[in-house]
Amino acid sequence: MIEYRPARLTDAEGMTDVQNAIYHAGLRESPVDEALVHERYLDAEHTIACTVADQDGRVLGFQSLKRAWPGNPYDVQPGWGIIGTHILPSAGRNGIGRHLFSISRSAAKAAGLRHVDATIGADNGPALAYYSAMGFVPYRQGGAAIPHRLDL
Repeated sequence: MIEYRPARLTDAEGMTDVQNAIYHAGLRESPVDEALVHERYLDAEHTIACTVADQDGRVLGFQSLKRAWPGNPYDVQPGWGIIGTHILPSAGRNGIGRHLFSISRSAAKAAGLRHVDATIGADNGPALAYYSAMGFVPYRQGGAAIPHRLDL
């Protein structure tokens, strides 16, 4: 049974493992360490929600939703949402992403967001298919990444 819950500080190691598994699968540009996971997801000032999928104490995936701030690294308009989904490649295609997104979508609406950005690597086929299935569409030019948006 998979439990979906807010991320905890104690999830840092599992969240790091998820992102590094994605890196080793060739779907992420660089590996991460626990300090970066804390900075981006667990101690992040602009976080609206960060939800993990936990099975028997193992993080299978997580989704982060933040409110865009001036000068954010994705060049997303301040006030929009920024979403990121990270699921172990071995756990993909089991509905985890859909369940995480239902939680994030509710959090986005509760936070008053009208638009959410997902900036996706142009060569990350699984992520492009996932966000398309969730209703995101490309909305501006990207380089190695393609910005997608969802209007709430």
